[in-house]
Amino acid sequence: MSEVKKFLMPDVGEGLEEADIVVWHVKVGDEVHDGQVMVEVETAKALVELPCPYDGVVTELLAAEGDTVAVGAPIIAVAPAGTAVAAAEPERERALAADLVPEPVAEPAPTKEPAKEAGKETRTAVLVGYGVRTSSGKRRPRRADAATPTNGAARPAPAGGSLALAKPPVRKLARDLGVDLASVQPSGPGGTVTREDVHAAARPAPAPVSQTFPATGPGETIAGERRIPVKGVRKATAQAMVASAFSAPHVTEWVTVDVTRTVKLVRKLRELPDFADTKVSPLLLVARALLVAIARHPEINASWDEASQEIVVRDRINLGIAAATPRGLIVPNIKDAGGKSLTALAGALTELVATAREGRTSPADLARGTVTITNVGVFGVDGGTPILNPGEAAILAVGAIREQPWVHKGKVKPRQVTTLSLSFDHRMVDGELGSRVLADVAQMLEWPKLLFVRG
Repeated sequence: MSEVKKFLMPDVGEGLEEADIVVWHVKVGDEVHDGQVMVEVETAKALVELPCPYDGVVTELLAAEGDTVAVGAPIIAVAPAGTAVAAAEPERERALAADLVPEPVAEPAPTKEPAKEAGKETRTAVLVGYGVRTSSGKRRPRRADAATPTNGAARPAPAGGSLALAKPPVRKLARDLGVDLASVQPSGPGGTVTREDVHAAARPAPAPVSQTFPATGPGETIAGERRIPVKGVRKATAQAMVASAFSAPHVTEWVTVDVTRTVKLVRKLRELPDFADTKVSPLLLVARALLVAIARHPEINASWDEASQEIVVRDRINLGIAAATPRGLIVPNIKDAGGKSLTALAGALTELVATAREGRTSPADLARGTVTITNVGVFGVDGGTPILNPGEAAILAVGAIREQPWVHKGKVKPRQVTTLSLSFDHRMVDGELGSRVLADVAQMLEWPKLLFVRG
């Protein structure tokens, strides 16, 4: 018989050490083909689809949804096509099933039960997706420390016995929301706990006005709270922002500018056939303005080499756009954005935003950024002091565009106005350079004809 092949978790980023299993697209017994997407994993940078490199049949899933797996560890076993897969549960799935059954809950003192008939088998319900199995009716040993809840009252046992049944993703959801599965009333087939059951149990009851909230220790949850595990993109973002804030000396400057002409130009561009398949917004012209300003002042397109104590000025501008996604903030970038035409830049921005919102940004699109734009205006925010993306010298925040009274040609008139905020690393960018770049961007947005003049 040919040897079963095991697929190892690859390094899908740049030196990443682990990834989280998000969802399996195959199960034991499925036939798979080379190139077929078998699983989605979340790294510290992005959500990534992993294709199967083999043709054959899945014999075992070696990691469950929600597991964190080290790079190089096996996650799936595939046998040659035609291999008969045993009907019994794979060893890994049996271990997962056993591990995901909650601890026994408190019960009244047991009464004497009539002895079961020797050798009599009973059908025992297990997790959904695992079918049923026969057993001799042996009970799992009761843990001594689970006899009495901390509040002194016995918890009611779920329907069908003292053990709550739930799939691995449901058990993970319960842990994340701080829900005790043993206290959840199941509504799924065979007395299983569903995601809806967990969400319903997680909704806090209305609290009295006089309620006080005692302090909690690590890992403890009280009524009215929920805990969100910091993993994947959120974890990487948190670490990067702390490292940036405490390693780079930030300086932020801002300017308020009349962008009425830019808003009018955006409307005209939307009517042109060249932009029919792309989204044209003020962000496109802000990006163009920043690229032109950097071309005039290339020293701001730089990074700091701590080891050699040198400033590294980049020839190409990889323009990052901060994007809020369900998994956290990411900053994909457009490679060599300075060399693109306005139509090409519009297409790249449209694709970048759509891919980020779908959670399909690749690690390559997140690497080697040189400067970033964050558009806080989409949230109705006027401005801020953005933190630098690690390895970059500058980040530009764009505020909301609002109609405001403005002195125009000697008269107060309603005009479209916004605030630009530029944060920069004062080791590489002094006040003069930062001010010149910000002033250039503002001038081009006030007079957008200058966007097409270089030098």
